[in-house]
Amino acid sequence: MEWKNFYRGLLMGASDVIPGVSGGTIAVLLGIYDRLIASINGLFSKEWKRHLGFLIPLGLGVVTAIFLLANAIEWLFEHYPGPTQFFFLGLILGVLPYLFYKAEAKTNFKGKHYLLLILGVAVVASMAFFNPNEGDIMENITATTYLLLFFSGFVGSSAMIIPGISGSFMLLLMGVYATIISAISNLQLDIIAVTGLGIAIGFIVMSKVIDFFLKNYYSGTFAVIIGMVIGSIFVVYPGFPASTTMVLLSAVAFAAGLLVAYILGRVEYK
Repeated sequence: MEWKNFYRGLLMGASDVIPGVSGGTIAVLLGIYDRLIASINGLFSKEWKRHLGFLIPLGLGVVTAIFLLANAIEWLFEHYPGPTQFFFLGLILGVLPYLFYKAEAKTNFKGKHYLLLILGVAVVASMAFFNPNEGDIMENITATTYLLLFFSGFVGSSAMIIPGISGSFMLLLMGVYATIISAISNLQLDIIAVTGLGIAIGFIVMSKVIDFFLKNYYSGTFAVIIGMVIGSIFVVYPGFPASTTMVLLSAVAFAAGLLVAYILGRVEYK
């Protein structure tokens, strides 16, 4: 078991709770994205035990973060949304140089790759113009509700594994975010199970698609991924703080994000 992945899972799970931040983005920032995709696909190969050794600690970290940190992150996002988002801005900006290094952009990227990068930026940045609503917590759960939750989990996890596109953001767009967060906080096992099944199937399907492109068009795929990560800056950016106190808190949070990015870069990319 690669227990180092537990802390990586904690970071990914914590980010997935926050609308606008993608667990896929965090996986890229941690330098494990391509291996994550390969491991999910490898579950159906002869080497499934080796891939489980990578995925189990990661999955435990994700689940732990979602259940233990959901309330804390929701509180931070409700009371200090600006500083929280500035932390992730610092994290994203700070690790971008390492992403270009990992993709060997200086030698591998040609004109077409930079066009793909710009396309990735445009696709994700356009989401900043959406203004989703959490939706009300669903009280009367019917078969139709379960179908919606399953489909939402499928779409959310498909987005979650794509860097720059937030699974939580997609759940907001579909109006089920408040219901799912409430279910996690109150341990409503039926909602968690149905949504979780959709998430699992979405992960498997989308990982196969991404794995195909990484194997056959590595540089082009990575160019799009980097573009999506850059585009997420426009989605996460909360605007300039309104008060002096918020300016100071946001500056400290941004610096903390840069520091974490530097540490991750030294640990994960060297």
